[in-house]
Amino acid sequence: MERKATHYLANLLQSCIDKKAHLSGKLLHARIFRIGLSTDTFLLNRLIEFYFKCKNMGYAHNLFHQMPHKNIYSWNAILTEYCKAGNLQNAHRLFSEMPERNIVSWNNLISALVRGRLEQQALDVYNEMIWEGLMPTHFTLASILSACGTLLNMESGRKCHTLIVKIGLDNNVYVSNALLSVYSKCGLVRDAVRLFEEMQEPNEVTYTAMMSGFTQTDRVVEALEMFRLMCRQGICIDSVSLSSVLGVCTKGGCGESDQSDGSLRNALGKLAHGLAIKLGFESDLHLCNSLLDMYAKDGDMDSAEEVFANLPEMSVVSWNVMIAGYGQKCKSGKAIEYLQRMQSCGFEPDEVTYINMLTACVRSGDIEIGRQIFDCMACPGVSSWNGMLSGYFQIENHNEAIKLFREMQFQNVKPDRTTLAIILSSCAGMELLEAGKQVHAISQKAAFHEDIYVASGLIGMYSKCGKMDIADCIFKKISKQDTVCWNSMIAGLSLNSLDNEALAFFQQMRQSGMSPTQFSYATILSCCAKLSSLIHGKQIHAQIAKEGFVNDVYVGSALVDMYCKCGEVGEARQFFDIMSSKNTVTWNEMIHGYAQNGHGHEAVCLYRDMIESAIQD
Repeated sequence: MERKATHYLANLLQSCIDKKAHLSGKLLHARIFRIGLSTDTFLLNRLIEFYFKCKNMGYAHNLFHQMPHKNIYSWNAILTEYCKAGNLQNAHRLFSEMPERNIVSWNNLISALVRGRLEQQALDVYNEMIWEGLMPTHFTLASILSACGTLLNMESGRKCHTLIVKIGLDNNVYVSNALLSVYSKCGLVRDAVRLFEEMQEPNEVTYTAMMSGFTQTDRVVEALEMFRLMCRQGICIDSVSLSSVLGVCTKGGCGESDQSDGSLRNALGKLAHGLAIKLGFESDLHLCNSLLDMYAKDGDMDSAEEVFANLPEMSVVSWNVMIAGYGQKCKSGKAIEYLQRMQSCGFEPDEVTYINMLTACVRSGDIEIGRQIFDCMACPGVSSWNGMLSGYFQIENHNEAIKLFREMQFQNVKPDRTTLAIILSSCAGMELLEAGKQVHAISQKAAFHEDIYVASGLIGMYSKCGKMDIADCIFKKISKQDTVCWNSMIAGLSLNSLDNEALAFFQQMRQSGMSPTQFSYATILSCCAKLSSLIHGKQIHAQIAKEGFVNDVYVGSALVDMYCKCGEVGEARQFFDIMSSKNTVTWNEMIHGYAQNGHGHEAVCLYRDMIESAIQD
């Protein structure tokens, strides 16, 4: 009889849970106590679930603590609510007090830690679970793989992959997508492609993860091809996948590959915009902000204005994108106009807003307005300080940059690698050795002295101050020298008239497998010119031709200068005439070369040609 009553009341409680019928549920609670079932664990668990559903947390917790016979379901119910609320401290405490745990308990805590951005703790809990002999589910693995991706912990990701295959979850699309995302985030695109090809039924999440992976590793064409494949396969296109496509279209720069696929990106961006309208996603704010970002970064502010005007609602992100877009086009007036409109619409600017405004002012040369904006910030973060420091450096106001850096230290704002690189450049600009040494000490204290970005700045500063021995010592301590470090050393040696040493260093750079850049070649050609070493100059010219840098205007100008200073004016003029693009420096180098080598008439004739070609002197 009692069992029948229990099941009857449990069914009534379930109905109250489904309908969130608070009053009816409380009446049932009273009835349960009245008929003597107040210690029934099954009914009490249902009551706890009911009170949580009705947001009456106090009643639920009181019931739990008063229960004489708690079971695993009782503990998990409380743990689940702590995890949902993000109360990780209480969740951890309760988890440690549990007399027994099942996979639900472990999954709850792991997923809560991942959501709470405590990925390393989540990984530690997962490892403890495996050590205790519990078998993870697809839910466990998806959560922990997400943590591995955020931490870029490929070692743990591969261990998970091995276990996934072992327990037969490799065909689970949920798990496969999470695994694919880890490989993509860690830059292992080949592994991601291999996994993608093995998947039996990839879905829209799979394709989106692949596009993100390709975009992250600058493989824009492959990312766009993945979107085409997604469309051909008839995969459902949602707002998330379209946002990912727009991210691909936004990705770009000034490199050769970017220029070659630029038109493809623009065309696909327009196609994605059309699809968004056709599929009825105009009300999706995240997608609209992605569209805004794409047009703004492409410099198409007219299209950005059109999207902005038709936004279903605005967010701080929307305003920030518009301010950044006008900043990129050096239109600080328009950026300020949008800031004022943003504030008049009741939106509070955040740090990103101010950083974008600072960037706009710096690019437009309005440093004073930028400083006013900076001074209005209540508590500027390191990025804002960097923006202001960068502005002073760009207009070569190194005194103000150093003064601001000292103020930053006084405010106890910790510098990052960008801060240190900027201020080292200012110290180099004024040849302030003592100030540079102080920054060096700060970089050591902050453990940034071996960072490639900072180390290159240190090499540049010591080189400019004539301390090549210290610069060389710093270079040798860098564990993984990149092209920038090599270039800094070569430029430093050249600056200090150690041109033979610079040539030897350049050869070492090539022997180490490092590919010289335009800057490397322009600098080393300057060394050849100063040494009047035609043999070395011609060898470098052959390397330049082989590696395809002959059309670079800066390298070309350096070649003209080298031939002229080596007395080979005819060679210089021959190369000058075949150059596809020339700037003022190129013309001046050739004119100066004629004059220097006693060809005054040719110098005057070329100067007239320069004027007729509308080249500004």
